[in-house]
Amino acid sequence: MAESARRAGRAVYAADLFCDVDLQAISTEAVAVTNESGDAAGGYPWSLRTAAATFPPSAAWCYTGAIENHPDLVDAIAGVRPLAGNPGDVLRQVRDPAQVVDAASAAGLVFPETHLSPCGVPIDGTFLIKPIAGAGGRGIQRWTPEVASDYRRHHAGDPNPLHVWQRFEAGLSLSAAYCLSPGTASPGTARLLGLTRQLIGEPWCRAGRFAWCGAVTLWPNRVSPDYGRLAARLHRLGDILADQFHAVGLVGVDLVADEAGRLTVLEVNPRPTASMELFERSGVCSMAASHLSACGFPASARLPQPTGPAEPATIWAKAVLFAEQATPISQPLIDALILEASAWTKADGGWPALADIPRPGQILAARGPAVTIFATGRTADDAISALRGRVARIDALLTAARTPKADGS
Repeated sequence: MAESARRAGRAVYAADLFCDVDLQAISTEAVAVTNESGDAAGGYPWSLRTAAATFPPSAAWCYTGAIENHPDLVDAIAGVRPLAGNPGDVLRQVRDPAQVVDAASAAGLVFPETHLSPCGVPIDGTFLIKPIAGAGGRGIQRWTPEVASDYRRHHAGDPNPLHVWQRFEAGLSLSAAYCLSPGTASPGTARLLGLTRQLIGEPWCRAGRFAWCGAVTLWPNRVSPDYGRLAARLHRLGDILADQFHAVGLVGVDLVADEAGRLTVLEVNPRPTASMELFERSGVCSMAASHLSACGFPASARLPQPTGPAEPATIWAKAVLFAEQATPISQPLIDALILEASAWTKADGGWPALADIPRPGQILAARGPAVTIFATGRTADDAISALRGRVARIDALLTAARTPKADGS
């Protein structure tokens, strides 16, 4: 999102947990916030408010990641600087399973059977236990006797529900990207930018079982031969999000398509999502300019306006590679990563092939995200094949960084 804003002519001030090398390179100022948990007195995520207070007071701000899990924080920052995004009341609505059930039903789509407590939920693995304030698939498990026993041991006395239990839906994991504008929520005005196939738990990314680890742009008729009917329902869902929930800007909806092409809504992500940058690379829109304009902050330069789903000449894919073990980051390793990716960037028309490059001196946590890698192809399969080859090369460099040299260093 920061890179897109910079391309759209904006000065960027950024705060996050990582403050990666490439984020620093495109930002006027970039701040790494503390990873310690906390409340309004300090600690993440409230340390973001402290960081935001150091930025120009008139600058609009937006959030990515999983900050929708913290509506009070969003409202606190929005109270002192203009928000380009959805405020706390919208977040509470779209993250409420009961309200999403109604929205999905009104659009002619379905929502999985969901429970707010484990009472009566089968423990045969047909259900998942999911954190209410989750992100990227972290913390999701099959609801089995072992997991249920562990849950009762650690959460029996919790006064507030921290999880939901949702029936597992098998099929193709998808995400729909929307651009929603206020005051124009008549039928058909919510723009569906496109669909991506989500990469979930891929071993070649060293990802956990349900961890989100990337995406690839998807031509809609690959979802279902009856995509015209499904597209009308997806457009209707976008209209509902804009009209009834008053959501604005870039919004993502996670779905599953079964073998018959039936779409099941899993959740709404009321902010720019990690898959959406693939549409910018495909020429669909400027991600940041579209979001800012839809939220009432016009672009500083004339940029392509969002279009509907169209089959691009080039398919884009991205993958998040996770660190297999704790990995120290040195300047020579960063140089090697950038050198390895330089030929890929040239082949991809100048779009950076590597992102989220960690800072020297960091130690990547075992099973934590390491870097993001991009690739293109004529088809989704071609793009994924190229992506896997690039991931393997970067993974080899990270592995070598963990291997002691002959001198013991």
